[in-house]
Parts: sequence; structure tokens; C-alpha cells
Amino acid sequence: MPPELRQKPDTDRETPAPAAHASQVAALAQARGWTDWSRGLAISAAAGVVLALLGALGTEDQPLVVRLLYWVPLIMGGSVVASFVTRFVLLIPRAGANAWIFGALLAITVSIPVTVLVIAYTALFGSEFSLRALPSLYSAVLVITAAMTGIMMLASRPGAVTHAPPAGAATSPVRFMERLPPKLRGAVIYAVSAEDHYLRLHTSKGSDLILMRLSDAMVELEGLEGAQTHRSWWVARDAVESARREGDRMTLVLKGGAEAPVSRPNVKPLRDSGWY
Repeated sequence: MPPELRQKPDTDRETPAPAAHASQVAALAQARGWTDWSRGLAISAAAGVVLALLGALGTEDQPLVVRLLYWVPLIMGGSVVASFVTRFVLLIPRAGANAWIFGALLAITVSIPVTVLVIAYTALFGSEFSLRALPSLYSAVLVITAAMTGIMMLASRPGAVTHAPPAGAATSPVRFMERLPPKLRGAVIYAVSAEDHYLRLHTSKGSDLILMRLSDAMVELEGLEGAQTHRSWWVARDAVESARREGDRMTLVLKGGAEAPVSRPNVKPLRDSGWY
């Protein structure tokens, strides 16, 4: 059992100290344009609040204010540690070749300094630590680190892309074209956006709604060069006329006048691919 957050006992009985950490795949994010300190810290803070409300790892007997003061700074501090450690992990040959292998390696590595952080921070709350509790403490840190790494990677993952056939290659009909309503048949698709359970089709002949999920549409849009610029938008590359940035918000202006948002994880990948 990881140690509980409590005052030092009057006896020599061992009390392990609690563990926590939110890790962010910052270096891999930097390499792929995913770096977003504000988002990472916000997710870490939210995770800290959840752990405090749950009274995780033996802290349930503490007042809520104490639990918040413990978990939120600890999780956010762990996220900052992770953002620096990832830069060194990426120096390992082929470490960033696969995002999930990188995430596993990152969690194992980051858990080492974060375990030290947990011991030091928990001491501020008057809890003792024994070296005999180190294996269980590291295991607890590793579990939370791995979970937070997965959350950070999913939150920072760029949208899926669709591809046109290579020049000179045999082409197959784009399945999604069969979904066009009669009034849009033969139109050029500029974008597809989600509206509740429907998709709005933005085309050269106007727009209309069909009942379909965007995830299913992405499969059938293969054969057209485009990308999921936002969780609710797919945009054809040739439809982009210009891009507009307002603060940290990026918007693509499309043929026909529609404007498609670009989520933060997609800004750099699209720029690097020459979309704007």
C-alpha cells in the first residue's frame, strides 16, 4: 500500500507516502507540433481535482481542502517534470518512432524523478517515508503516470487524414460520393462538418445535411486529399483559400465561404504539410 497523507505517527510504525503524477508527452509533442503548455497544465489540474475528490491512495480521511492542496500542485508539478524529461527520452535512438512505445518508455522514465518529487512534497504534509516502501511507491507513480500519459497523448493527437491516389495510379470511386443528396450530385466536396447526429456537406453546389457519423464518413472519404482539422470537421485540401489566425485560434477559409476551425494539435502538422 502506498503511504497515506497524514501526520507523523508517535510510534516507529512505517507509513508509506502517497503517489501521483500527471505526465505529458511534451517532447514528442514538440517534435510533432503538439506542444501546448496551457492545455497540459489544465488537464493536469483537472486530474488533480478528480484524485482529490476521490481521496486517492489513502488521502480520503483528509479534509477536501487539504486533498486539493496536495493533489493539484503535485499533478501539475509532475507534468512540468515530464515536459523536461521527454526531451532527454527523445535522444534515445528511435524512441519517437512509435508514439505508444514512446509513451510507455516515457512513463517508466518520468516515474523516477516524480517518485522523488512525491517523497519531497509529501514530507511537507508531515508524512514519513521508508525506503522499504519505495517499490510500492514507484509502482503507484507509474500507474498514474501511464494513465496520464495516455490521456495527454489522446488529447494532443492530430486528426486523421485522407489521401488521394498517387499520380498515375488506378483510381477507385470515392464511396462517400454516393452519400450526396440528389441536389448535390456531381458537386465537389469542400468540407464535412458534424452537427449533432448529422453531417453538413459543404460543396460547390451548396450545402445539405445527411444522417451519419463523422468517423464513418472519414472512412468513406478516403480517395480525397483532406484532413480532420477539428474533432467535428473534415476539410478537402483543395478547398482551402486562406487561413486566419486570431490569438491562438486558427481558422481555414474555404471555397464557398465556409470557415473551418483548426484544433491546436493540428495547427503545426497542417502548416508543415503546406496547407497554409
